[in-house]
Amino acid sequence: MKALTTILSRFVPINIENIDTDQIIPARFLKATTKDGFGKNLFRDWRFKNDDETKPKADFPLNQSQYSGEILVAGKNFGCGSSREHAAWSILDAGFRVVVSSFFADIFKNNALNNGVLPVQVSEAFLQKIFQQDNKAELTVDLEKQTITIHTTGEQEYFDINSYKKTCLLNGYDDIDYLLSIKEDIQEFETQRG
Repeated sequence: MKALTTILSRFVPINIENIDTDQIIPARFLKATTKDGFGKNLFRDWRFKNDDETKPKADFPLNQSQYSGEILVAGKNFGCGSSREHAAWSILDAGFRVVVSSFFADIFKNNALNNGVLPVQVSEAFLQKIFQQDNKAELTVDLEKQTITIHTTGEQEYFDINSYKKTCLLNGYDDIDYLLSIKEDIQEFETQRG
């Protein structure tokens, strides 16, 4: 997993509430067992007319050239619905490292963290301030300090994250990498108990 410390980026706004995992990655695309290739089908039914890649919907933000970046900003209750890990895979594969919302479904939040995507939960008021920014606005997400900043206004908000998951993201660890990183401590503990 790639380490994540600070992301300074423009963002893609999807100001829709209750985005479920079937909207993030439709069930018909869940046949693969590796994490690669899911990004092209991110929000597939919202991005294309009649499931035809040659007919993008002009009004959807991912199809608009003025929006770009490593941060996806979405309405409240992001990732609800079924517990498919593929939702996090598709977001990461599409180039997003951070998703910002005022509420995340617990299973999605854990799947995101386990796959190198940082869910940043902010207040509803702060989320609306982000949505009010123009398409050139940048956000800074500082995982070490656990802050998100809107550059044009200087406004900042703190976000919570599990300390174990924070350590893993900062170092690019999955659960096995983390255990390997503390191998000597585990061996010392076993020796003392011996």
